[in-house]
Amino acid sequence: MAKVLIPTPLRQYTEKQDSITLEGGSVGEVLTELIAKFPDLRKQIFNDQGKLRSFVNVYLNDEDIRYLEKEATTVVASDTLSIVPSIAGGATGVAEPPSATTLSKDEILRYSRHLIMPEVGMEGQLKLKNAKVLLVGTGGLGAPLGLYLSAAGIGRIGLVDFDVVDFTNLQRQVIHGTKDVGKKKLDSATETMLDINPHIQIDRYEVALDSSNALDILAPYDLVIDGTDNFPTRYLVNDACVLLKKPNVYGSIFRFEGQASIFAYPGGPCYRCLYPEPPPPGLVPSCAEGGVLGILPGVIGLIQATEAVKLILGTGEPLIGRLLLYDALAMRFRELKLRRNPECPVCGDHPTVTKLIDYQEFCGIPHKQETTVSAASETDIDPVEVKKKLDRGDDFILLDVREPHEYQICNIPGAKLIPLGDLPKRVNELDSSKEIVAHCKMGGRSAKAADFLRQAGFRVKNMTGGILAWSDKVDPKVPKY
Repeated sequence: MAKVLIPTPLRQYTEKQDSITLEGGSVGEVLTELIAKFPDLRKQIFNDQGKLRSFVNVYLNDEDIRYLEKEATTVVASDTLSIVPSIAGGATGVAEPPSATTLSKDEILRYSRHLIMPEVGMEGQLKLKNAKVLLVGTGGLGAPLGLYLSAAGIGRIGLVDFDVVDFTNLQRQVIHGTKDVGKKKLDSATETMLDINPHIQIDRYEVALDSSNALDILAPYDLVIDGTDNFPTRYLVNDACVLLKKPNVYGSIFRFEGQASIFAYPGGPCYRCLYPEPPPPGLVPSCAEGGVLGILPGVIGLIQATEAVKLILGTGEPLIGRLLLYDALAMRFRELKLRRNPECPVCGDHPTVTKLIDYQEFCGIPHKQETTVSAASETDIDPVEVKKKLDRGDDFILLDVREPHEYQICNIPGAKLIPLGDLPKRVNELDSSKEIVAHCKMGGRSAKAADFLRQAGFRVKNMTGGILAWSDKVDPKVPKY
């Protein structure tokens, strides 16, 4: 027997259970029992050939066993089997500052608590002052990173972001305040960081990082900190760091769980060694869809900041070859060992990815220009048109596929609530003779529901933009969240 830990993204397929003890003398037998008990897990963990999917890792205690023969890997009653899927949830040509050889009187006073530590001292603080760090994203992870890297005295910090501050950001993005709502995040973050420490230089890149600009933007910096919230940019940052031979300080967050590690360090693994391929679009919800504890990015962001400072100082034991897992609900940290994959297409012995690629395509996300209006009109419906159907008294089903706690926040009167995860076993509650209009918060989950129902023979459309668009276009009294 062995205890199997179920991560948050997969608990919708295990009746919300976070762990289960199963019979089996080997890892293969335990996984077989797991799938037998929860059949919907099969396609999330295994591909059509019965092999472990490339965006899912299995650990026996703290050992990565992907490169071992799972069927022959023995388990005993005291063993713990962990399933670890990837989770998503962060100005060109800036002049190079001269290297600092001393600290000013004001800086000595400011950094005095560093200077009296023998592990830092004057030499270490000068290393921090001369360091160049690129921070990709100034959101959930980027906020605490920006605050503490500034306070620590990192001399040159590059910020990459093109978003604006929204009210929904303020629950966790502590570098921004209420007065900053509607302001560019770059402006807000820069203002706060310079207020904390006017002795630093901030480079601003108000662009979406992509394959055309990533190498040029990353090149001037000593290391890169990944504060992104989507898979295309995460793989882009990883591959660019490997190609440029720059350490990638990684962090990711989801609901109550976080991960941190260091990738692309010489001799160590990269992100693709852990997750060779991304999960299918929509499988792992974003923070906007799945939510995140506001304090969580603070914890993970501070771990990333700590690792960055350690790398610059050349002290301590960095998270190279180690994946740190944090469970806020249990208040527990776990550490798993990572191996560099010699067959990795990016950092392996014979790499096949030698230049940046189209990461939207790699992650299975269609480019917006590829979606035609005519194609969208056949499967989508605007909230205004849904309101007209309701006002006319049309006989159709308005299906809400959000979670019950979201329904309590706001809902459209008359909508039938069936959460997306419950839809396969409750599909019999829907009348196949009626048209169905599905909606969720923003349109992603309801699009998946619509695809599932069409395959089951229903006539169904997806309400574009979800209930947030309903609030914008139909009823502004409906609160946003």
